Amino acid sequence: MNPTLRIPGSPSTRAVAARDWEHRAGELGDRLPTGFEVSVATSAFQIEGAARDGGRGDSVWDTFSQASGRIRDGSNASVSTDHVKNYAADAALLRDLGVDSYHFSLGWTRLQSEGRGALNRNGLAFYDRLLDALLADGIRSTATLSHWDLPAALRGGWLNRDTAGRFADYAHAVGEAFGDRIDAWVTLAEPATVTAKGYALGTHAPGRTLLFDALPAGHHQLLAHGLAVQALRAADVRGRIGLVNSHTPVQPATDRDQDRSYAALYDLLTNRLFADPVLLGHYPDPLEPFALELRTLLEADPDDLRTIHQPLDFYGVSYTEPARVAADPAILTGPDGQPIPITSWPFHLEHFREHPTTSAGAVNAPEYVVVALAELAERYPAMPPVYLSLSGGAFLDHADARNSVHDPARIDYLAEHLVAALDAAGSIDLRGVTFWSLLDAFEWNAGYTQPTGLVHVDFSDDRRTRTPKQSYRWLQQALANR
Repeated sequence: MNPTLRIPGSPSTRAVAARDWEHRAGELGDRLPTGFEVSVATSAFQIEGAARDGGRGDSVWDTFSQASGRIRDGSNASVSTDHVKNYAADAALLRDLGVDSYHFSLGWTRLQSEGRGALNRNGLAFYDRLLDALLADGIRSTATLSHWDLPAALRGGWLNRDTAGRFADYAHAVGEAFGDRIDAWVTLAEPATVTAKGYALGTHAPGRTLLFDALPAGHHQLLAHGLAVQALRAADVRGRIGLVNSHTPVQPATDRDQDRSYAALYDLLTNRLFADPVLLGHYPDPLEPFALELRTLLEADPDDLRTIHQPLDFYGVSYTEPARVAADPAILTGPDGQPIPITSWPFHLEHFREHPTTSAGAVNAPEYVVVALAELAERYPAMPPVYLSLSGGAFLDHADARNSVHDPARIDYLAEHLVAALDAAGSIDLRGVTFWSLLDAFEWNAGYTQPTGLVHVDFSDDRRTRTPKQSYRWLQQALANR
């Protein structure tokens, strides 16, 4: 790989160039290639609300949110944007925005309260209404079977291999119900994030802190993906099928051997552990110093790997930020030189002081979109068409006295990431980009403290009044000028 990709351009130059993006929506629209798909996304748990309506069951996130100290502002998503009641208004926002498609997720617990059995009639009726509204407005749909959402009734969650089979049954039933109207299917969204934050570190539901012992949760998600692809095809769905993996460009903090070793470990855990089985049919070789911790990779059933390695119609890439990895003090071996089992992460992530951050603290470095896509092209030369998925950042904003929401930082962010994606299209078959998110919503363990939407939602108002932000108007103009 070209090492110059590791040294993106001057952030100060980028910031100056970005200031006038709001006024250059027409120019940006001209850059969008013919057929390049632009969509916006949401996820079921974050926006739907109606937590006790129509037989919906508890999600692991319902349980997680009830525990003290788990959610930054002590909130929950029992109402959130109340999308179940406001779906028609949200479909109208999508129509007026002018996007090509809407990337949403199906609430597993709304369709199967306990993750098994016949699909819930009320849940089916809701998604029927939503899909009919999208079709009436000419908006294509991309549906994710599970976006970090798992029925709490499934004991052990993704640590239990049986959950993969339950997921396949759910996928087949949903495929039969909606397969004639959904244009694209995503099996899972970011299984690496679910594994790391939900099972290794405990900052997301279900709140387990297993570190390397969380790896089976990752394997079972990948197995569920492969089984779900088979189930959707058995249901004869007409839409394309893929998944969304998170991809993080990784670099060592210094040239020291330890930093390089841990950067390679972080790259394996975050990227290759989830992409290699899907795209190559095998796990990456465990790194020698960490063979004990990564033994799960060596123990993987070859039949599982064949199931995981399904032909895909597309591959979604979720890019948020790069990672700079540094080793903690020497912990690999004891005084006798023998390996010591790792009981806490043996590395930490250092700051990118040369780049700004979002209000949530994520590195705002769109230049690394080029790095992420170039790495994919290098590692997986036969990969299917790519969509840059779930690209968005949190920026604090509020409605003024005239009920206008000015969010120039979000405009800069979206514009820069879109341009970076278009600049990277020469290295890979990039077919589209999905922006996160349509609506301000419950942002997982951050609660309602980190708005990411193009549309402001007033959570103090029982009607959950929606107000399109300046960024919505900017994207609307860019899409109108294609």
